Amino acid sequence: MPTLPLSESTAISPLDGRYGRQTAALRDVFSEFAFMRARLRVEVEWLMRLSTLGLPEMPPMPPAALERLRKLVSDFSLVDFDKIKAIEARTNHDVKAVEYWIKDATGGAAELQAAAEFVHFACTSEDINNTAHALMLARGRALLLEALRGLHQRLRALAHQHAATPMLSRTHGQAATPTTVGKEFANFAVRLAAAIESIARVPLRAKMNGAVGNFNAHIVAAPAIDWEAVSRAVIENLGLVFNPHTIQIEPHDYMAELFDATARANVILLDLDRDAWGYIALGYFKQRLKEGEVGSSTMPHKVNPIDFENSEGNLGVANALLRHFAEKLPVSRWQRDLSDSTVLRNLGVAFGHCLMAYQSCQRGLDKLEVNQAALAADLEDAWEVLAEAVQTVMRRFGVPEPYERLKELTRGKAITRETLHAFIAALPIPDAERKALLVLTPSTYVGKAAELARRC
Repeated sequence: MPTLPLSESTAISPLDGRYGRQTAALRDVFSEFAFMRARLRVEVEWLMRLSTLGLPEMPPMPPAALERLRKLVSDFSLVDFDKIKAIEARTNHDVKAVEYWIKDATGGAAELQAAAEFVHFACTSEDINNTAHALMLARGRALLLEALRGLHQRLRALAHQHAATPMLSRTHGQAATPTTVGKEFANFAVRLAAAIESIARVPLRAKMNGAVGNFNAHIVAAPAIDWEAVSRAVIENLGLVFNPHTIQIEPHDYMAELFDATARANVILLDLDRDAWGYIALGYFKQRLKEGEVGSSTMPHKVNPIDFENSEGNLGVANALLRHFAEKLPVSRWQRDLSDSTVLRNLGVAFGHCLMAYQSCQRGLDKLEVNQAALAADLEDAWEVLAEAVQTVMRRFGVPEPYERLKELTRGKAITRETLHAFIAALPIPDAERKALLVLTPSTYVGKAAELARRC
């Protein structure tokens, strides 16, 4: 069978195919090209730091040499990437290929001649890889947080816009104490804000401490240098947090924390997707129509809540991966096994499904229109929900068996305004409280919902 050329049409993953345009921003973060560029950046930062240590064999680099090294990173191209991959094909080792490419790329510069054998000096591959992964996650997290904050702002705006719009609640799917549309959006806005903060505050850690984390080779080669301080400076200069206690690999506990926090945010959005889907099914929300869009191949009337469905599906895939990452990556046999390597190459897949989900949820929220008539009709048909208010006032004034009497009157029955008012009129309670109950309606029985909605 002939092999199809790779394109958006033939890609195995829909993230690179059908949804390629929606996830394109992640190509510069998690692709093999981006991973190689991040490795190169770490190697260059390490080499430039070595030149400041006062080693007679590695004199300080002149500005021209430093600029040339920095340009290796800033100007890194697909042509350069292909050259590294050609070296990797020969050596069967990706990090070693980066080292050899740096030597080749700087071989003609006299000011870098002394630095040749200090490329990758005292490093193990994981010194480079783990730091590169942390740099990639920093950029990937920034993209997810941008999308999540956009969702939060949309939820907050909807909460404020519809703070006072009354809506029948549906506990256990049944008519329940009224709320407002804005208060329900506010609930999700507050939850999502806390989840965003949890994602943002995870420290991104990295290590550069040699084969098993003890600076063994460093100390043998140059015992007078404080190698831990040198490594810390390189890591912190890259905007990361230095981890001094590791095996050959950074233990990935921070990754588990990050992925768990992201998965928790995703669960909140999944809850939102399902609630929005349900409210659309009830008719509480309409969806703005898009010219030319078809809802069904056979039923012309349909306007499906596909954005929330797409979001829900992608959140499920993302969380399956994120939770596997969180459980697998912190586990390494003894000082090193390679089972994390192939898993880490799928970071972009999980982030891609997250980004897809967030974009779909945002589109769904942007299409929503509150159906005031449906909300009002539902409330007007649910006078039984005032039983809670009536029996609570009865309790206050010592009326016997208030709950039981309201249960007998309302449970499983369609209650009208007239039925409930007749019951209230006969209650032995003060006239002021009776009048307050008689003016109460399902639409006005919303407590502090509007205030809470505006406070999110």
